[in-house]
Amino acid sequence: MPMEIKVLGYAALLQIIQFLIMAVPVNLTMGIAYTAGSRDQPKEIPGIAGRLKRAFDNHFEGLALFTIAVLVVTLGNASSDFTVNCAWAYLIARVLYVPAYASGIFMLRSLIWFVGLVATSLMLVAALF
Repeated sequence: MPMEIKVLGYAALLQIIQFLIMAVPVNLTMGIAYTAGSRDQPKEIPGIAGRLKRAFDNHFEGLALFTIAVLVVTLGNASSDFTVNCAWAYLIARVLYVPAYASGIFMLRSLIWFVGLVATSLMLVAALF
């Protein structure tokens, strides 16, 4: 199995872990009546619970683009040490993103997010050119 595919699998596991980390604080903050209900009237999730929810949602967006990059690299037979290192950089950035976002430290989450985006972009460029 190409390492980029394996890292993609780890990124999917990270999404599951993020869900578990996020679900408990959101349920405690919003109450089971809201979280188990229809949520027809969206409510802002405050504090750390809200930041964990936004980090979870953000990973879906990053994961979609990373999945495309991994598919382009893999199906294009373009795997290299460089693309493997980019895949690991993406995953490490996403792991660090969760506590960075939850902590609310100014600019930290944005810088970490940018590392993941650059790593994904470089994978695509390496595979296509």
